[in-house]
This record gives sequence, C-alpha cells and structure tokens, in this order.
Amino acid sequence: MNHLLEKIKQKNASAFTHSGKFHADDVFSAALLLYLNPEITITRGNQVPENYEGLVFDIGRGQYDHHQKNSRIRDNGVPYAAFGLLWEKLGPEILGEELALKFDESFVQPLDINDNTGEKNELATLIGNFNPGWDSKSSNDEAFFQAVSVAGMILENKFERYLGNERADRRVEEVLTEHAASLASGDTPAENTNILILPEFIPCQKRLSETNIAFVIFPSNRGGYCIQPQKKEYSMNYKCSFPSSWLGLEGEELSLVTGLKSAAFCHKGGFLMTCGTLE
Repeated sequence: MNHLLEKIKQKNASAFTHSGKFHADDVFSAALLLYLNPEITITRGNQVPENYEGLVFDIGRGQYDHHQKNSRIRDNGVPYAAFGLLWEKLGPEILGEELALKFDESFVQPLDINDNTGEKNELATLIGNFNPGWDSKSSNDEAFFQAVSVAGMILENKFERYLGNERADRRVEEVLTEHAASLASGDTPAENTNILILPEFIPCQKRLSETNIAFVIFPSNRGGYCIQPQKKEYSMNYKCSFPSSWLGLEGEELSLVTGLKSAAFCHKGGFLMTCGTLE
C-alpha cells in the first residue's frame, strides 16, 4: 500500500516547500502533488512549522529533500532532487512500474541534474523565468503557482502521451496479428506483404522497424489516405523510399508522374504521401 499517496489524497491534505526563488524541481514537485489531488494545500515558507503533519518537500532535510550531505544518488550516478524522490514513490501509481522508470530517465532525471548541478536544461530555464525580476514588486508566491500551473499542464500531456503510446503498442500488435492471419488465409494479395493498412492512425514506427513492413496506409484526418514509408531497424534510412521524382509534388503534377489519379501530395522530405482513395 502506498502510504504517501494515501496522505496526498486525504481530504484536507497539505504540503510545505521553501519560499523565495523557485526552480523546476519544487515547481514540478508541486505540480505532481496537485495532479494527484487538485485540492491539496501547498504552502511556502522559510522554515517548516513546528509539529507540521503535512508532506514536506525540497526543504527540512527529510525524506523528500536533497540538500543534506547524505542525499540519495541513483544507481546510474544521477543525484535525486525533490521531484525525483517524489516520482520514485508516486510515478508507478500513475504510469505503472515500467513506464515510470522510462519517464524518470527521460524527463525527471534531467531536471534533477539541473537542480543539483546547474547543468543547462531548457525546460528548467523556462520554468525559472517565471520568477519575478530583481526589481519587480510582484508576488513571488503568485509567480510560483503560475509556474506550477504550466508544469501541471506539461505533466498531464506527458502522462497522456506515455499512456497513449502504451495503448498504441497493444493496438499495433492486434493489427499485426490480423495482418498475418489475412496473409495466411489469402485475403491479402501476396504483393501487399510489405504494406500494412491501418484502420486508423496508430504510432507504430518503432515497432514496424522490426518487421518487413515497408509502408503503412491509414485514413487521413484531412480526408483520403496517408502513406508513410517505414525506417529500417536502428537506421534513419527507409526500407523503401518514394522515387525522388515524386518529392515535393502535389495535385496534377503528382498524378501525372505517379499514374495515380487521386494522388494529392508528396512531402519533399519523402516521409509522407497522400491520396484521395485507398485503391
């Protein structure tokens, strides 16, 4: 049972962090708590109140602070900051164990490194820029919660993207199974072995790099159909590319050179072509 999560989700839950200048570390920590409980009260101050019973982070030298000499370091050598310490306990509850580890590596650790070492990080800089200027009369706390609001939107979008990719992986496996069954039964012509027709767009490039699928076709949200070449595994090169004479053309020009009446557009970079009909 996750006692930290229970504490955060209590009806009158509260948390305390330091006042003054804020960084991506305490901002994203606060955003994480508000993601889990939008009603939690977060207070800032120079010193943790005596006998405080709420959650304390990034101050106080407790479990979710990292300013003490014996603060924790990951096995890979990356030091924890408050965000990483909280994510370690709460991330699996949001994304599951495997995705939480991936999120830690790609998103949390760079922010933890920035907070501990000052190593440049563009997201940390953007969050830090919410701090009032040196001669500003505006409220530091108000600026903090503005930054937390932005960080919260970033977290929500990142979480949905991670979970969406996981759903996509499962859907791609279903489609590949159906494709294999269609080939085995003879319902799909043999010449279409390397072409996968998707019922809807599904992020699948990484998974398909491991297969012999060279092109995917799927309905376009602008009408008609999109065609995408697939890259070779561990390579930036396509398994099969559109002819160079097609690249950058559209409309009648593209129809003439391809022989496809409904050909509409072929990107000059060669990563997308559209047609009006599936045929």
